[in-house]
Amino acid sequence: MIKGSRLGFSYFWDGESIPVFEQANIELKEGEWTAILGCNGCGKSTLVRLMNGLLPLQDGNLSVNGINAGNPANKWELCRVCGMVFQNPDNQIIETVVEEDVGFGPENLGVETEEIWKRVESALGKVGMLEFRKHSPSRLSGGQKQRVAIAGVLAMHPDCIVLDEPTAMLDPHGRKEVIQTLKELNEKEKVTIILITHHMNEAALADKIFVMNEGKIALQGTPKEVFSHYDEMKKIGLDVPVSTEIAHGLKKYGWHMPDDIISEEELLDSIKKNLPEKAEKGTEHRVKQKNESKAEQDNREAQQQKDSGEVILSLRDVNYIYSADTVYRRHALKNVSLDIWKGEFIAVIGHTGSGKSTLIQHLNGLNKPSSGKILYKGQDISEKSFKLSDLRKKVGLVFQYPEYQLFETTVLLDVAFGPKNLGCDREQAEQQAREALALVGLPEECYEMSPFELSGGQKRKAAIAGVLAMNPEVLILDEPTAALDPYGRDEILSILEDLHRKKNITILLVSHSMDEVARFAQRIIVMDKGEVLMDGTPADIFRRHKELEEIGLAAPQAMYIMKELKEYGLPVDTEIFTPQEAVKEINRIRDGAEQR
Repeated sequence: MIKGSRLGFSYFWDGESIPVFEQANIELKEGEWTAILGCNGCGKSTLVRLMNGLLPLQDGNLSVNGINAGNPANKWELCRVCGMVFQNPDNQIIETVVEEDVGFGPENLGVETEEIWKRVESALGKVGMLEFRKHSPSRLSGGQKQRVAIAGVLAMHPDCIVLDEPTAMLDPHGRKEVIQTLKELNEKEKVTIILITHHMNEAALADKIFVMNEGKIALQGTPKEVFSHYDEMKKIGLDVPVSTEIAHGLKKYGWHMPDDIISEEELLDSIKKNLPEKAEKGTEHRVKQKNESKAEQDNREAQQQKDSGEVILSLRDVNYIYSADTVYRRHALKNVSLDIWKGEFIAVIGHTGSGKSTLIQHLNGLNKPSSGKILYKGQDISEKSFKLSDLRKKVGLVFQYPEYQLFETTVLLDVAFGPKNLGCDREQAEQQAREALALVGLPEECYEMSPFELSGGQKRKAAIAGVLAMNPEVLILDEPTAALDPYGRDEILSILEDLHRKKNITILLVSHSMDEVARFAQRIIVMDKGEVLMDGTPADIFRRHKELEEIGLAAPQAMYIMKELKEYGLPVDTEIFTPQEAVKEINRIRDGAEQR
C-alpha cells in the first residue's frame, strides 16, 4: 500500500541543509499494523508526514495507495487516504462540540451534509464515543480526546491512520483505551495502522516493526524478530518489552531462555521450564539472603527524612474551584492536606484530570487556593507580608513540554533569565546559568546555540537548568520525560536522581509512567478527583494495585510478573518494581533451590 525507495529529506536552518534521512526504503502492506521506532531526531515523524502530504517529497519515490506523493497536486488526496493523529489531541480538536469536530474533516472535503452526519455517527461508534457526541471536547479526559481525534480521521474514510506518539501524555487507562481502539479498527475494519511510539509493549502488538537510526532503517521484521536483536536495540538507545528485558537478564545468569520472548506468558513458561524440581510449585525451600530491596530502602529513607523534622511545604485543607461563578464550575482540589519533608523524592500520580497539575501549581503560588492554607517553612504564602518572588526562588516549577518555556536567542541567555529577573547582575546570572547547565550535562558548545537548535532531550535539560539556576530547594516537574526516547528519558531521570542524592534537593515528579515512578520515588501521592486517595512508599501504594486499576492506573509490569510467579507457588518477593530487581529475585529462588 505504501512504498518508498531512496527517500531523502533535509531541513534548512540558518542557511545550512541538515539531512534527516538519505536513501531510505520502506514498504508497508495494506491492512497491517506497523510500528515505527527510533530515538528522537531519527526521522520517524518526518517520514510519516511525507506519507500524508504534510511535508513535500524532496528525493526518491513514494506512493501511497497508488497516489504519487511527489506530485504537489495530490496533497489533499494524500491527507484523505492517510489520516494523521498527533501526540497532543488538543492540537487537533478545534470545534466546541464533539460531533462538530468529527464532522469538520469530511465537510472540508466537500462531503454532502447528510453523508457527513452518517460518517460522524459511524466514526464515533467505532471509537466508543457516541454517547459523548454533544459534549464539549474540553470536558473530556485525555484518552477520550484522543479517541475523538481518531474519529475525526475515520470520518474522512482513510485507507490508513498514522499516529505519532498518541499515548505519550496519557495515563495507563487512557493508553489502554487508545490501543484497544486501534486494535479493533485494525482487526474488524481492516484499517491500516502506522504507529510511532516509545512504548515497547505497544510496539509488540504490531504485525511489523521498522527501527530507524541516523536516517536509515536499521532493523525491520516482526516484533519477535526485531526484539530478539537485544544488543542492537540497546546500542541504538531503545528499550525492549519488560518480558524481553527480564529474559535477557536471566540468560546472563545461565538460564536457557529463547531470544524472541516478548510476552508475559512466554516469559513465565520459560521460567517454569528452567526451574529445578526442588523449586516446583508448592515446594518450600531456603533461599540465599538478599540485599536490601528498593522497597526496604524507601521505608528506611522515608523514616530518616521524618526524623530530621524539617517540613518544607505544607497544605492544610486546600480547595480549588475552576470557573467558580460559571456553568463550567469544577472542584479541582478537595480538602487536600499534605506535608512535604526536606530531601524527599516524591512522585505524584493520578488519572488525567485528577488534579495533579493543579496541585503542583499551588506549591509555588501560581494558583491561589479557593480555601485552605499553603505554608512554606511554616509561613502562610497568602499573607500580604509574604513575597511570592522569594517562594519562586526556592520552589522551581518545570512545566509539561518545558521546551515551550524556552524563548531567548541563546541557551545561556535563556537559562540566565531567571536569576536576572530575581535581581542578579549579568555576570552573576551567567555564572549561575553555567553552573546549572553543567549540572544537567549540556556541553559548552550548546551554550551559544539557539534553544530551538537543540534536540528534544537537550531542550528539556535547558528548561530544567533554567529553574536550577535560581538555586531552588524544591524542584517540581510535570511530566518531564513525556515523548522522549529511552536514552533521553534516562538522562533526565538520572539528572534528577543526582540532584536529589548529591544536592539534597526535594523533588516532586508528576508522571504517568509507573515504571519510572517505582524506580526513583521514595514516596508516592495518588490523586483522584481532586483528592489525595493514597500517600505512602511505592511498596505501600503498589500493594493496592487493584485499587489503582479502578482509577485508571496500574503497578509496574515487573510487579505483575512477580505476582504471577507467586501465584504459581514460588516464594518470590512481589514488591519488585524493575526488570533488574526481578532478574535478581528470580535467580535467587533458583540458586536457593539448587543449594538445598
